[in-house]
Amino acid sequence: MPRGPAPGTPRLSEPLHRERRRILHTVHDRIEEVAETAVEVMRTEIPSYALQDERFFDDVREQVLEHYRMQLAALAGDRDIAPEDLVFSRAAAMRRARAGFALEDWISAFRVGRQVLWDALLDCAGTSAEAQQAALSLITPLMRYVDFASTHAAQAYVEYQQHVVADADRERRDLLDQLLTGVAPTRGPLFAAAQAYGIGPRSPMMAVVAVCGDGTGDLTSTEHGYATSASISVAGPWAGRTLVVARHGEVVTVPVVRAGMNAEDICAHFTAVQQRLARAGTRLSMGISTVAQGAAELPRAYAEARAALDLVPSGGGVAALPRLSPFDYLALRADDLARQLVDRRVRALLEEDRRRGDTLADTIRAFAEADLNLRLAADRLRIHHNTAHYRLRRIEERTGRNPRRIADLLELLVALAIRDGAGEREDSQ
Repeated sequence: MPRGPAPGTPRLSEPLHRERRRILHTVHDRIEEVAETAVEVMRTEIPSYALQDERFFDDVREQVLEHYRMQLAALAGDRDIAPEDLVFSRAAAMRRARAGFALEDWISAFRVGRQVLWDALLDCAGTSAEAQQAALSLITPLMRYVDFASTHAAQAYVEYQQHVVADADRERRDLLDQLLTGVAPTRGPLFAAAQAYGIGPRSPMMAVVAVCGDGTGDLTSTEHGYATSASISVAGPWAGRTLVVARHGEVVTVPVVRAGMNAEDICAHFTAVQQRLARAGTRLSMGISTVAQGAAELPRAYAEARAALDLVPSGGGVAALPRLSPFDYLALRADDLARQLVDRRVRALLEEDRRRGDTLADTIRAFAEADLNLRLAADRLRIHHNTAHYRLRRIEERTGRNPRRIADLLELLVALAIRDGAGEREDSQ
């Protein structure tokens, strides 16, 4: 860091020089009293300081005195200020950051110290015009010192916070790596971290894997990965913290299914997160696993979440396994061969029906959901039962499959699910 600006002394008349020296000398004689005033104002005006004990304020008082003595020497023109002169301030900034004080509290303390010193300078100046002019000449060098010292302290804060963030990130990664071996930590820092996230050897939890869905962001970028993981970390329907780790181009989340919750609560929360991020310009594909009953099952849950990503359209979205039936899952996993195995007459009818509004597809679904009760299906579709009967007959004529036969109805449902899954992927592309 370059040397701080020398407060300097503007060209003043000899009488003004004498007044400046007098003011500074008078304040110097009262410096401990001024420092005590500053400490009391800090105690009153900064809420986090008000909660501290006398040992803390002894440290603050020492810092204030050191700053005041250095400022008075600089204002008198006796010395320039360099970074090495502020080592004591860097150490104090580190102590405050380590104790959990916010940077704004530290800056507020600088503001209070500056104001109290300025008030003391004015008080010692007196009311004569010459004395007031001499006091005003101290404003610029005083502000230069405060600006230089507070910037230096802020840098110390940032360095410490970067260290803390990196440390916490390593801890989260290490915790996730251990959990993905199927073993929950039982001692040491990782055990404490797991407890903070509500994770124990038998805790029910799920795995959520998020990757970029359409190239709007690169989760291999540290900055983008952290921003995305921070958005995912926003409190959901659960109390407490949730383990979220950005790594290898993906963001992995391990939400614990806490008391009073179920898998659908987790799915709903992450669906809302994905939609909120999409509106903000980050389109994610998310895969959500079924529930793992303890750490031993988490590797399986992670593999499920990764596999679920294959079900998400290319434009992004959420594939939540707890929301799928085995039938839905198998249909969504259908490949080109499965589609070719669908009778071409069935494929042709369903494609034509989609272009015409899906009336036959709706009838097939309603008939199955009504347990082959045609009148009930017609009521649910709000059509006459004769119309429903006509539609089933038309399906049989065009495809050779009778929807009243279980095997034929199942084949129609499979063909319909494969058609819809393929259609979603094509639409997203």
